Amino acid sequence: MSYITDKISYFFKNLFRAFKSRNYRLFFFGHGVSLIGTWMQQVALSWYVYRITGSSFLLGFTGFMGYIPSFFLTPVSGVLADRFNRHRLLVLTQICAMIQASSLAYAVYRFNGEVWRAILLTFTLGVINSFDAPIRQSFIVDMLDNKEDLSNAIALNSAIFNSARLIGPAVAGFTVSAFGETPCFLFNALSYVAVITALLLMKIVPREITNKNPNIIANIKEGFKYAAGFPPIMMIIKLVGVTSFMSISYNILMPVFARDILKGSADTLGYLMGAVGCGALSGIAYMASRSSFAGLEKVAARSAGILGIGLMLFSVSRSFALSLFFMYITGIGMITCMAACNTMLQTLSDDDKRGRVMSIYVMALIGMAPFGSLMSGVLSKHIGAPATLFVCGFFCFVSSRFFNSGLSTFREHANAVYIKKGLLHNS
Repeated sequence: MSYITDKISYFFKNLFRAFKSRNYRLFFFGHGVSLIGTWMQQVALSWYVYRITGSSFLLGFTGFMGYIPSFFLTPVSGVLADRFNRHRLLVLTQICAMIQASSLAYAVYRFNGEVWRAILLTFTLGVINSFDAPIRQSFIVDMLDNKEDLSNAIALNSAIFNSARLIGPAVAGFTVSAFGETPCFLFNALSYVAVITALLLMKIVPREITNKNPNIIANIKEGFKYAAGFPPIMMIIKLVGVTSFMSISYNILMPVFARDILKGSADTLGYLMGAVGCGALSGIAYMASRSSFAGLEKVAARSAGILGIGLMLFSVSRSFALSLFFMYITGIGMITCMAACNTMLQTLSDDDKRGRVMSIYVMALIGMAPFGSLMSGVLSKHIGAPATLFVCGFFCFVSSRFFNSGLSTFREHANAVYIKKGLLHNS
C-alpha cells in the first residue's frame, strides 16, 4: 500500500513543478484561455467550409493555405528568436492573431457563403503562426526560474493545448449547432486578451544575445547545418516531419467522418475532437510526471506507432463509440510523441541555436502539414476518406519502426550531451 502511495505522491510532486516560476504560471493560464478560442475557431472553420462547399478537397485546400506559410517562413522566425527579445516578439504576434480572428468573424458574418474570404484569412493566420510558433517554443526556457523544469513546462504546455482541444471543439460543436460559426470566431478574438495580458504582466530578465550576425541567410544556413550535423536532432526532425505529414489528414477529414461516415452533426465533430483531447491529456499526464530525460527516445518511437495504429483503427470503424475510443488512442500517441520530441530537441540544442532548431521543428511539424492537407484532400476525392486515413496511419507506424531501428546511434550522441549538461550521470 505504501508503495502505491509513494508512487502517487511522486506523480503529483513532479506534475506541476514548473508552476514554481511566476512567469510560467501567468503564461499557462493566459495561453490556456486563448487556446480554447483557437480550437473553437479551427472546428468552426472546418465545418463552415464543408457546410458551404460540401467538398473534402476544399477542406484539404483550406488546411494547406493555413499551414503552407510555416514551411517557408519559420526559418526566418528562428533567426529572429535567437537575435531579438522573444518576449516582445510574442506580444506582437498575439496582437496580430487577435486582429485576424476579428476579421474572420466579420467576414463570415457579413459575407456568409463567400468561402474564399475565410481561406484568405486562414492563410493570413498561417503567416502569423509561422513567426509565433518558433518564438513561443524557444521562449519557454526564458520563463523558468529553474531550467531543469524545462521538460515539465513543455509537457504542461502540451497539456493546456490538449485541454483546450478537449473543451474548445465540444463548445464549438454546440455553438455552431445553436448560433452558427461566427460566435466561435468572435470568442477566439476576445480570448487573445488573456494571453496578451499575461505576457505584459511578466517580468523577464533579458538574456544575453550572442548571435549578432545581421545576415539572415547565413544564420538560417548555420541553423540547418547544425541540425543536419547532429544525428539525434536530425532523427527527431524526420520522425516529426513524417508523422505530421500523415497524421494531419485526421484533422482535415474529420468533418467527413462526422457527417458522412458516422451520420452525425457538428456535435459529433466536437465529440470526436474532444476524444483526441482526452487521449492527449492522458499522455501528457505521463510526460509531465517524468523527472528524467533518459528513455525519451523510446517513448517517441513507441507513441508514433500508437498514433499510426489509432488512425488505422479509426478509419475502419463505423461505430460512434468505437470511433471515440480510437480517437482517444490517437490522441495519446500523437501528443506523447510530439512532447517527447520537443523536450529532446530543446534539451539537446545549444542555447544560442535553440530558436533556429525549434524553427526547423515547427517547419517539420506545421510546415509539412499543408502538403499533408492537400494530399488528404486529393486522395480522399479518389479513394475516399476512410482509405486515405488508413494509408496515413500505416505510414505513421512505419516511421516509428525506422526511428526505433536507429536508437543505438541516437543514444550514443544524445547521452554525451545530457552528461555534459548535468542531466545524466556517466555510469
